[in-house]
Amino acid sequence: MHYQALPADGFAPTVATLTVEVERKLPELIERTVRRIRAEMPVYQDGRFVSHAELRNSVRANLDHVMRTLRGSDVPDLSQARATGRARALSGAPLPELLRAYRIGLTEVWQEFVTLTARGSSQDLAGLVAATTAIWALIDDLAEALTTSYRDTTAEVLVAHQNRRSALVEALFAGGSATEGTLWDIARVLDLSLDGTFVVVAAETPRLGQEPLPQIEARLRERQHASAWRLTPDLQVGVVSLRDPSASKAIVDLVRENPVGRVGTSPVFTGLAHTARALHLARVALSSLAPGTPGLVQFTESPLAGLVASSPEASVQLAHHVLQPVLDLPGDDRNVLLLTLRAWFDCQGSTKLTSERMFCHPNTIRHRLRRITEELGRSLTDPADIAELGAALRALNLFPEAAHLPAPR
Repeated sequence: MHYQALPADGFAPTVATLTVEVERKLPELIERTVRRIRAEMPVYQDGRFVSHAELRNSVRANLDHVMRTLRGSDVPDLSQARATGRARALSGAPLPELLRAYRIGLTEVWQEFVTLTARGSSQDLAGLVAATTAIWALIDDLAEALTTSYRDTTAEVLVAHQNRRSALVEALFAGGSATEGTLWDIARVLDLSLDGTFVVVAAETPRLGQEPLPQIEARLRERQHASAWRLTPDLQVGVVSLRDPSASKAIVDLVRENPVGRVGTSPVFTGLAHTARALHLARVALSSLAPGTPGLVQFTESPLAGLVASSPEASVQLAHHVLQPVLDLPGDDRNVLLLTLRAWFDCQGSTKLTSERMFCHPNTIRHRLRRITEELGRSLTDPADIAELGAALRALNLFPEAAHLPAPR
């Protein structure tokens, strides 16, 4: 406390004497301080943060405390400053303006002391110096108490807001009864439009508590896209508001920068109520990437992969049903035939391109493909067989452990 620098018996007697004189003008001093604050500080002119009556009451309480303290009839009490700091933080008044209002009030008090000591005697000058020291000590301590209380309250409000925001984001992604009757409130708090255009992003966390897309909300805000994000043990998920549907490419490009893991995005959708369904599709898109493969997949890029990823159990059954004869072959034979079939699909059914990819003669590829059709009893020219083989390979790629599991019964 700054008061510790003052004499143990309180302020100088001259200060107390001068204070009694100043206190006689307290009503006028209060009104003059209120007028000056309102005239010089726009934040107090319209009563948006503090009503005119509340401002006057606050000035009266604070100046009354200052008078009692300087008079020596009251121990320094900072509770009023703390209460003011908390009240203004809750109303959202800016701290610099609040401190300036305090300085205006105490400057008005100091000016009264100057007026009283204007006669110029040495005693009056000594009294003014003592009063000035006391007043500025009060300013320092009141400002410190007010600032600490204001910041503590602001931190409480921020934590409460973040907790509420997190709960609303969680409800938005959960969908169903969690959002019934609350969508308007969710949209308002998250600054999202109920009927806007959105895309959902799901990114795999590299480790517990670590964001795979750090600062993504701020980076999107710089591009005028509102968003809301939630970090879970295994995913960072967010819903991004698009200025128009074509903006989805810019969002994807931003998210795709330096991916540290698998990332999936939903199709573009309209209406905040569909966020939970979009999250499911984003997770399906993420799952279409093999584990340990960093990258980004949009659900619309590979509907087949999304379909396979959305139903793991059925997809594993499909892989076994279609590929079981090859899966039962000895390890080397099985691996060579599966690699050849995957390469053939990747090369759009071109034997020539497949042979180039696998560094072997086209006749070797033809021989392997013929053996595959014989083992599986399926044709590489029948569209239905090709579709089933493609889906089975997708399933095997997403769930590689299926190749080593017994066939489902």
